[in-house]
Amino acid sequence: MPVIQDLAARHASHASENLQKKPLEPISKLAPFSALIISITMVIFFLIRYYILEGFLIKKIYGRIYADLDEGNRRGFVNHHIAGLTKIIILAVAAKPFVCVTFGKETFGTPYDPRMSSTITMGDMLIVVAQMLIGMYVFELLYRSKLSPVAVTHHIGTIIVGQSAIAISLKLAREPDADIEFILCTVWGAFDIVSEFFPHVAIILYRIFPQRHNFLKWVFLLSCITTATGTTCETIVTMWLFGSLWNRWQIAFKVATPLLHLAFSAAQIHGSMVFWRMYKKQKRLLQEQVESADFLKEENIGIALQSSAESMPPVVPPNAMVARDR
Repeated sequence: MPVIQDLAARHASHASENLQKKPLEPISKLAPFSALIISITMVIFFLIRYYILEGFLIKKIYGRIYADLDEGNRRGFVNHHIAGLTKIIILAVAAKPFVCVTFGKETFGTPYDPRMSSTITMGDMLIVVAQMLIGMYVFELLYRSKLSPVAVTHHIGTIIVGQSAIAISLKLAREPDADIEFILCTVWGAFDIVSEFFPHVAIILYRIFPQRHNFLKWVFLLSCITTATGTTCETIVTMWLFGSLWNRWQIAFKVATPLLHLAFSAAQIHGSMVFWRMYKKQKRLLQEQVESADFLKEENIGIALQSSAESMPPVVPPNAMVARDR
């Protein structure tokens, strides 16, 4: 853990020096069309959910596993597939612009792929994936029937903060810290995608193999570790960036940013605690399973010995044999 913290601190220091040198510029020409982008995203989520996953794919892949779930767990099961797939796509598409803009010399206006004669910029891709992530959380709030208050707070906060960062970038003259606020949001989003991806896989595996307690024990422990490590690194990087760019923040962001990060961290810590409890539960169930197996084994051995003894012919004493010979 200290090695990870030191690595995160070094990257945060480099990123802060890099961001201080970047010019103030619009994020993307697509920013005014954010409503259209998120609307298209929500429609795509609906089509995938209704016609593909619930239509035939989930039933074909999982069969009775999916059919035996109640309605609430079915919705959660489907949502974890959509969220996991969305995060994979975001990671594949946004890794390059995020790293280049945050840690490199590129700006929002740098072409996404200079080798291609395209007008797509780094900022364009970041706007699109930001709306994908926000749309994913909107979809989850609307679709799932059971959500914890902490998860609801996290999702609503992410939606409002993400959209606000894009909205204020439309008037850079009045909001000179809009670009770095958006970059800070991408840092939050990056850690959220990386550290929160494996928990989606963990819940899916939990539904598929509910009786494999030894396997699930390690799955939930790994989920707990990844979320806790992600929260720690996220706190180091975001607070380092926030502090090093202190002079560029307006008073509203100086107050709101730490509070928002505290809310996000609380949600992630809550998730880590949930997976820790699930790990302990699987460990207890595994112990009970082992004890039950040992008890049944001893009982079966006793029954086998008793049956063997009953099936043996009676032993004739030697004296009785001598008397019979006479």
